[in-house]
Amino acid sequence: MAKKGRKLVAANKKARHDYFIEETYEAGIVLTGTEIKSVRAGKVSIKESFAKVENGELIIYGMHISPYEQGNRYNVEPLRPRKLLLHKKQIMKLMGQTKNPSLTIVPLSMYINEDGRAKVEIGLARGKKNYDKRESIAKKDAARKIDRAIKDSRRR
Repeated sequence: MAKKGRKLVAANKKARHDYFIEETYEAGIVLTGTEIKSVRAGKVSIKESFAKVENGELIIYGMHISPYEQGNRYNVEPLRPRKLLLHKKQIMKLMGQTKNPSLTIVPLSMYINEDGRAKVEIGLARGKKNYDKRESIAKKDAARKIDRAIKDSRRR
């Protein structure tokens, strides 16, 4: 069962809009058998989720994995906290950085890697103010107008 590339399961599009992403990490995630089947089916939402370091472990909260249809009694609670797997040094670094109240850990995407394992891309994030959001929207609009003008000039 060799996979080529990685299959994106869920993306948190609002994270890059609401936060400045300072650093990104790739973390494994501890799942049960029925949860990984739901993940492979793409029934995951990471929109309202966040991560915290507790007792030397990185835990993700608010990630919704829908119950597997054929899972019957083996299904677990969809919103349960799940453990993320990182190296100890990375966890200690994140713990030190998140003591700063302006920084938080948010999941950016969830995917199945080449080996068939579920991974979560997390980011150390600093919240944006409203004027920062308007500024980034204005930059995107300007870039879009420039691209459109270049495209139109090539057609003529």
